[in-house]
Amino acid sequence: MAKKAKRIQELLKKVDLTQEYSLENGIKTVKSLASAKFDETVEIAMKLNVDPRHADQMVRGSVVLPEGTGKKVRVAVIAKDVKADEAKAAGADIVGDDDLVEEIQKGNINFDVLIATPNLMGLVGKVGRILGPKGLMPNPKTGTVTMDVAQAVKNAKSGQVNFRVDKQGNIHAGIGKASFSQEQIMNNASTFIKAINKHKPSTAKGRYIKNAALSLTMSPSVKLEIQELLDLK
Repeated sequence: MAKKAKRIQELLKKVDLTQEYSLENGIKTVKSLASAKFDETVEIAMKLNVDPRHADQMVRGSVVLPEGTGKKVRVAVIAKDVKADEAKAAGADIVGDDDLVEEIQKGNINFDVLIATPNLMGLVGKVGRILGPKGLMPNPKTGTVTMDVAQAVKNAKSGQVNFRVDKQGNIHAGIGKASFSQEQIMNNASTFIKAINKHKPSTAKGRYIKNAALSLTMSPSVKLEIQELLDLK
């Protein structure tokens, strides 16, 4: 534990905890904090001025990051006949219907994203209690319940990030890797923030984004200037 504490102390010397960084400088600073033996994920955390207890203030959706996430995503699709063939052709790792549901019931979840056609959501419902807590339940709002399974598979493979505000109004997502260039992370960060702004509920009052920060998997966080984020449309 002492070794870890010392590492964090060294990283903290590179961060001004009293400062709010521009997005560009925040990314530059965060990249300089890479210290792990693996390629750390660049993470963004935002606190929104919404009350998710009210359905009309729930912020949920998905966005495809232009530079990808740097993570290999395993995609499963619950579909039949032609749609199953389309999913396989698009590069889905696992395709099935009753057989796939049986595997999920056994606890064999060898995928990161699950896509389903609308007509088979009744089948998916059988394993909702298993998928829900893991954040794997298909949902139309994230584009994972669709007849266009080919596009959904391509989106998931190319860097789609799903987001959902928690009970405290927080949203958290990975937007790239420490090995990404400054420009790549900037493109992904801007795209993600624009998506959050686009999903602002009409009933939300006051300043929509209360605070935000960037960090790596194993680094201190860097506070961001809020007005710059609010201006990204």
